[in-house]
Amino acid sequence: MARSNRCEVVDPSEVQVFHVISRTTRACWLFGEDAISGKNYDHRKVWIEEYLQRFAACFAIDLLSFAILSNHFHLVLRSRADIVKTWDDTEVARRWLMICPERRDDQGNPMAPSASELDRIRKCPKKLAEIRERLSNISWWMRLLNQRIAQRAHMEDDTRGHFFEGRFKAVPLVDEEAVLACSVYVDLNLIRACLAETIELSDHTSAQRRVESVQASQQAPPDESNASVVDNTPTAVPQARRADAFLSPVNLHEANAPVGPQPSKTNARCSDKGFLTMSEENYLEVLDWSARHLAAGKRGCTPKGYPPILERLGLSPTLWLSLVANFGSLFSTIAGRPDHLDTERTKQTGRRFYVPKQARDLFGQAA
Repeated sequence: MARSNRCEVVDPSEVQVFHVISRTTRACWLFGEDAISGKNYDHRKVWIEEYLQRFAACFAIDLLSFAILSNHFHLVLRSRADIVKTWDDTEVARRWLMICPERRDDQGNPMAPSASELDRIRKCPKKLAEIRERLSNISWWMRLLNQRIAQRAHMEDDTRGHFFEGRFKAVPLVDEEAVLACSVYVDLNLIRACLAETIELSDHTSAQRRVESVQASQQAPPDESNASVVDNTPTAVPQARRADAFLSPVNLHEANAPVGPQPSKTNARCSDKGFLTMSEENYLEVLDWSARHLAAGKRGCTPKGYPPILERLGLSPTLWLSLVANFGSLFSTIAGRPDHLDTERTKQTGRRFYVPKQARDLFGQAA
C-alpha cells in the first residue's frame, strides 16, 4: 500500500505526536558492526544521541522516546506550535541560529549568535514567520538531523551518495493508548532484537536514560541546596545533570500541573509537559513487565496482578503484548484505537484513514 502524502497527516500548526523511523540505505549497518566491510560504526550512535540532545534543546518539539539501532532509529516526537507562540522574536532567531549556526568554535560547536545575525531574522517578518513554523515542524527536525548524520559519515568515510533510504516514515499517534504502546515498542527494540536482556542494558535508548536518572536520584545524598523538581517530583539531582534531561517527562500530572504549554524551565528541552497519565516509575514497570514476555530466552511469567495502567486503559495483557510486539505492522499510517481512528480525517482531502483488519480484530477481542 502506498504511503500517504505527509501533508495529509502532518500539520505544523497543531500539537501532534508521531512515531518516526529512518533507515540507512539498503539496510546497511552504518551505525553498528558492518559484516561486509568489517568496520564498526557504533560511535555513530553517540553522534545521533548528541544531535537529539541539541535539537531537543532548540526545537519546539518534545522528544518522548528514542532507540538507535545499527541500521535505523526510532523517535517519538510531539510538535509544539503552542510553545513557539510563547517565544519572542529574539528567542526564535536565537534558537534557529543555534541549530543552523553561522559561526562555530574550534570544536565545531555553534557560537552564540551576534546582534547582527539575530537582526537578519527578527527584522525580516517573512523569514521570521518561516522559522517560527520550522521550529515546530518534525519534517525540518528530521531533514536537518539526517543531513548532519549523512554529511558527517560521508566525511569520515570519504564517500558520496545516499546515506538514508528515501524519506523518513512518520505515523501519527492519536490517543494515549497509541502513545503508550508505541513508546514501549520503541524502548524495547533492542530487547526484541536480542541485543539486550534488560532495559537498563539497552544502549542508546530513552529507557536506559530514564533508568540512569532514577538510579542517580536514589543514590544521591539529599541536599536541599542542590534540589530541583523534575517530572514535578523533588529530586536531589539537578535537571541539567540528569541523563534524561533532554527527554519529555513522563507524567502529565493532570490533577495539579499548570494549564497551558508549560515551557521548560531549563535549556535542555522544549517543555516540561508530560505525555502519559502515569509516573516515570510506573512506566518503567510496564516496560519491564512487557520485556519479560517479549525477550527471547526469558523465563519470566505473567505476574499475578497486572500493572494498574493496563486496567486503567482497559487493555488486557494479551492485547497489550500484541500491540507492543506488532505495533509497526498494525499501524503503518496512523495509530490509535480503531474507533478513534475512524473519526480522524486526512488534512488536505478529508478522507478517512485505512485501519488494517488485524488491528480491528485485535481491539474487537478486548471489547
